[in-house]
Amino acid sequence: MILCCGEALIDFLPRETAKGEPCFVGMNGGSVFNTAIALGRLGQKTALFCGMSRDFFGDQLVEGLKASKVETRFLKLKDKHTTLAFVKLADGHARYSFIDEASAGRNLGKADLPKLPATVKALHFGSISLIPDPEGATYEALAKREYKARVISLDPNIRASLIKDKVKHTARLHRLIAMADLVKTSDEDLKYLYGKKAEAKVAADWLKRGAKIIAVTAGGDGVTLYTKRGNFHVAAQKVKVADTVGAGDTFTAGLLTHLSRAKLLTKKALATIAESELRAAAAFAASAAAITCSRPGADPPWQHEMQ
Repeated sequence: MILCCGEALIDFLPRETAKGEPCFVGMNGGSVFNTAIALGRLGQKTALFCGMSRDFFGDQLVEGLKASKVETRFLKLKDKHTTLAFVKLADGHARYSFIDEASAGRNLGKADLPKLPATVKALHFGSISLIPDPEGATYEALAKREYKARVISLDPNIRASLIKDKVKHTARLHRLIAMADLVKTSDEDLKYLYGKKAEAKVAADWLKRGAKIIAVTAGGDGVTLYTKRGNFHVAAQKVKVADTVGAGDTFTAGLLTHLSRAKLLTKKALATIAESELRAAAAFAASAAAITCSRPGADPPWQHEMQ
C-alpha cells in the first residue's frame, strides 16, 4: 500500500452558467488528495491520511476517495471546516487563493499519527500540508518516524500565497528531502525556492542531502530526472490542454505506480535504479499526466485508459 499524507480540499474552479455568467464550481482537490485519487484509479492499493472535516464538503471528499478505490481508514475526522481553494486559470495555468485558517487539515496534531501496518510500503508527502503547524510538524514527524523502513516520496508543490516564512518552509523541505527516496518537483517550484540558481545544481544539492531520485517537471517541455549516476530528459506527450490542474499530482502517481508494478518501489531498488527502468516509469507518468491535462479539473485517468 502507498499511504498519501496531506491535504484534501475543495477547489472552486471558474466556469460559466448557462447564461454565460462567470461562476465557481466546487470540486474535490488538494495535491496529496489528487495523488491518492490517481493512484487508486491506476490500480494501486492506496489510502489517505489527513485531518478531514465532518462538514458536507468533507463528506464529498470521502465519497470521492471511495469512488476511486482509496481507503479512508486513516482519516482523522474533525469538527472543523474543510479547506477551500479558489482557482483562477490563465493560459491553462492555475493560480490559487486559499481559505485554510482553523481547518480540519491544519489542526492535525502528532496525537493523530496512526500506527502503520507492514502492508504500507511507501508514504507520499507534499504541498500546502507541509506549510502551517501543527499540521506541517505532524507530517514531518511521521516521515522522521518511518523513513528508515519505508519509501518516502515528496512533492513540494509550492503555493507561495500560503508561505509566510520562506526560510522556515525551505528548511522543512530540506529536512524532508534528506529523508526522501523520490522527490518530484517543478521548474516553478525551484524558481520560487532558489531564484535563478541552475536546476542541475539544485538537483545535485538535493541528491547530496539524501534523495535518491529527483524528477523536475516543466509542463509541455517534459521532465528531467536526476540520480547520482547522471541525468536524462523525457518528453511530454502532445495533447490539447484543457487545464493543468492535477497534472503534477498525476505524474507523481504514475511514477509511483510504474515503479510499484516493476517491483522497484523499495529503498534499495530506488537507490540503484537503472536509467532504462526510470525512463520507462517517467514515460508512463507523462502519459497519465497528459490525460489529466486533456480534461478540465483534476480528473486523473483510470487504469483502462492507459492501454
